[in-house]
Amino acid sequence: MSTLPFVDEHTTVVDAGVEETWRRLCAGVERSLSQVGGARYARLVRTDPRAAGGPRPLAEGSAFPGFRVAGFVPGREMALRGRHRFSTYSLVFRIEDLGDGRSRLRAETRAAFPGAAGRVYRLLVISSGGHAFGMRRLLASCSRAS
Repeated sequence: MSTLPFVDEHTTVVDAGVEETWRRLCAGVERSLSQVGGARYARLVRTDPRAAGGPRPLAEGSAFPGFRVAGFVPGREMALRGRHRFSTYSLVFRIEDLGDGRSRLRAETRAAFPGAAGRVYRLLVISSGGHAFGMRRLLASCSRAS
């Protein structure tokens, strides 16, 4: 999926070590991508996958509406991928140890938006700031102690 065009990257510093940041990331991804609205949206745009499934706790092969865990290196990286009729995309989370009980959490998005419908979709989701808002919200939830 790294061959997909780069869309954006969001970063936050977490006042927690790598293990705690990883736990928060897994919980945040599970919570964010398992919402009822996501399943409705997945049906509307015909995502692959359309439903949650696969192993729990999260591991390679776990699925959410619109995303499948394609890569999973505990404490380091979680790669999600998916597609629907307007886009093929990947979202990769990476954690870096900063020392002193802090970590850097990065979220890199890559996507292709083929055709006229894809260009319109990109305008609605990416150019509108909606995607960035969602990513900042997810990263912020991982930064907060839980």
